[in-house]
Amino acid sequence: MLDKLLAKLQAAPDYILPFLVILTILVFVHEMGHYLIARYNGVRVEVFSIGFGPELFGRNDRHGTRWKFSMIPLGGYVKMYGEGDDHEPPEETAKRYKERGLAPPRSEESFHNKRVGQRAAIVAAGPAANYVFAVLIFAALFVSIGQRVTTPVIGEVIAGSVAEKAGFRVGDTIVGIDDQQITRFEQIIGIVQLHPGVPMKFVVARDGAERTLDVTPVKEETTDAFGNVHSVGRIGLKPDNIGRMVQHGPVGAIYEAGKETLAITWGSLTAIGQMIAGTRNSNELGGPVMIAKYSGDIWKLDATSILWFMANLSISLGLINLFPVPMLDGGHLLFYAYEAARGRPLGARLQEYGFRIGLALVIGLLVFATWNDLRKVFQGVIT
Repeated sequence: MLDKLLAKLQAAPDYILPFLVILTILVFVHEMGHYLIARYNGVRVEVFSIGFGPELFGRNDRHGTRWKFSMIPLGGYVKMYGEGDDHEPPEETAKRYKERGLAPPRSEESFHNKRVGQRAAIVAAGPAANYVFAVLIFAALFVSIGQRVTTPVIGEVIAGSVAEKAGFRVGDTIVGIDDQQITRFEQIIGIVQLHPGVPMKFVVARDGAERTLDVTPVKEETTDAFGNVHSVGRIGLKPDNIGRMVQHGPVGAIYEAGKETLAITWGSLTAIGQMIAGTRNSNELGGPVMIAKYSGDIWKLDATSILWFMANLSISLGLINLFPVPMLDGGHLLFYAYEAARGRPLGARLQEYGFRIGLALVIGLLVFATWNDLRKVFQGVIT
C-alpha cells in the first residue's frame, strides 16, 4: 500500500504543471470578461490578479490597474473601485492612489454607483467570456481539422440488446429522439449515455416511412482511456460507417460550435439533475484533483485533445459560476434581479447571510468533490 501511495505522489508533478497552465488560461479569460465590461461601463478596475494571496510580481498600467500574479495559483479575481459597497474615506483613497503615482478615482468610476443593469452585465461577463472562449476553440477546430460527422444510419443491432427487443433494424435512419432532431450518430451516443434507465422515443425512417420505437437504455459501467469509471446508458446500436471529418467555413463553424457548447451544457445540467434526484451516483462528481489528473493525461496527447478538453472545462467553469449561489457570479445576479424587480437592493444583513450560506455550500461541495477525487486517484490506498 505504501508503494502505491509513493508512486502516486511521485507522479503528481506530471499533472500539476498542465493543470496550472490550463487553469491560468481559463481564469484569465473569465476575469478578462469582467474587466472588459467593467472598463466599457466606466468602472475603475484596481486589481487584476491571477491567483490569490501575496503578490509574486506585477505592474501598473496607465489606467490605474495593478496586473499581478499571486502566490496561490488556484483562481483569480478582478477588484473594482467601490465593489462590495465597502467605501473607505476619500482621503485614504486619494492617498493610496497618490502612493502609486495615479490620479484618485472619481465617484462615477465606482462599481457601486453604476446602474443595476450595468453591474449585472459586468458580473455576467465572466461566465459569458468562458462560453465565448469555448465556442471559439470549437470553431477553430471545426475550420482547421473538421467536425466528425457519422450519419445516423444503423449498421448493426447487437443481438439480445434492448434495441433489438424494441424493433430496430439494420438500415434504419434515426431522425429524432424525444422530439429532438438527429443529424449525426454522435448525437445519439451523447443522448443515450446520459439517460440510463430512462424510457425514450426514437423516430426512425424505414422504407420511406417514419415510425416510433420505445426503448429504455440499460445502465453500464464503462472505463475511459484514463482508467476513470462512469455510468452510462446503452441500447446496443452501431453506425454503418466510421464517419468523416467535415471542415466548415467560419460561419458554419461558429454555428456548429454553438450547438456543441449548448449540448455540453445541457448534458452537464442533466447529469447534475440526475445526481440531485439520486438516479446517478454522486461519486462521479469530480473536483480539482480529478481536473488535474485529466489535465496531465490529456497533456500527453495531441494539441487537438488539449484544446477540446480546455473548451469543455471552460464551459464547466462558466456554468458553475452561473449557479444562483451567493459567492458565485450567479448569486450576485440573483441579488441584482431582486434589486431590479423591487427597485431597491436586498438588505445588507440578508446579503451577508446569503454569502455565508453560499460560502458554506461552495466549501462543502469542494470538500465532497475532493474526497471523491482522492478516493479515485488513490484507489486501493484510501477506502
